[in-house]
Amino acid sequence: MQQVHLGNAIKNDMWITEDEIRDPKPLPELPGYHILIRPVSIKGVTKGGIVLPDSTKDDMAYLTTVGKVLSIGDLAYQDDIKFPNGRWCNVGDYVCYAKHAGQKLFYKSVRLILLFDDQVICRVEHPKDLDPTFNLTSGSS
Repeated sequence: MQQVHLGNAIKNDMWITEDEIRDPKPLPELPGYHILIRPVSIKGVTKGGIVLPDSTKDDMAYLTTVGKVLSIGDLAYQDDIKFPNGRWCNVGDYVCYAKHAGQKLFYKSVRLILLFDDQVICRVEHPKDLDPTFNLTSGSS
C-alpha cells in the first residue's frame, strides 16, 4: 500500500487528549444522591500500534468502567441503613461502576457520567491498575 506523505503534519494521537482538557469549571450542581464521574481517557493508539478513530475512543470512554469522582450530591451516602460504614468514595477518587450504568452527559466539551451513590462498585488506587479492554492474551501471574 502506498503511504501519503504528510510533511510536518501532526499525527492525530499527538493532538490534545482528554487528559489535557481540564475538568469543567464550575461543575454542575448535583441534587440528591448523585455522583458526577469523569471516565478515564482512552489512548489513541493500541498496544499493537493501531490508531483508533475518535468515534471509537468516544465509545470506549463511555463503555469503560472506571472514572474519577468530580462531585458528590448533598444527600449521597447519607442513608445510614444503606451505608452503615459511611461514604464509599470521595471527590478525586477513582471508582468502578457497571458498564452501562448512569446517565451520560457532555458538559463544557467534557464527557461525564452521572451515577447514583449505590452504583459505585469499588474504589481503585489508580485507573491504570485496570485494563478496560480485558486483554486476556497478556498473561497473568
